Amino acid sequence: MSDAAAVIRDALIEGEHEWEELTEGTFDVVLPGERKLKTPVRLEVGTHALSVHAFVCRKPDENFEGVYRWMLERNMKMFGIAFALDALGDIFLDARLPLSVVNAEEVDRLLGSVLTYADESFNVLLELGFSTSIRKEWEWRIARGEPTANLEAFRGWLEHPQD
Repeated sequence: MSDAAAVIRDALIEGEHEWEELTEGTFDVVLPGERKLKTPVRLEVGTHALSVHAFVCRKPDENFEGVYRWMLERNMKMFGIAFALDALGDIFLDARLPLSVVNAEEVDRLLGSVLTYADESFNVLLELGFSTSIRKEWEWRIARGEPTANLEAFRGWLEHPQD
């Protein structure tokens, strides 16, 4: 375990990531994104494998079937990592790699994949699973003249509902 942990530690330093090591071989990393501003990732070095768990978003408020179907279809196109749910229904990206492949290049590739998949998927998941809440927030902000900058990604369907 210590060899893999040392490789990860060095890769995180080299990549200038925001991270902390909670216990020997358990790393919490924060990846900055564009759509999803921060993606928290846990890397855990086990006896035989490196486990990766990255929080994407909380349990959808609605349209569970649509959200889960989109994630399962997306899983078929992803490499080395997949969408998963925890016991509460929150959405994660999850992976397990054998310790024998853990090197600086793979750690960088893995974190890059997590960031790409989380960032690219974030607005789609919000639109599919939280559209009612987003619409209410939009209407409240418009009615009060509040800024809508954080809702700009949804402007198209918010301004032109397809009831």
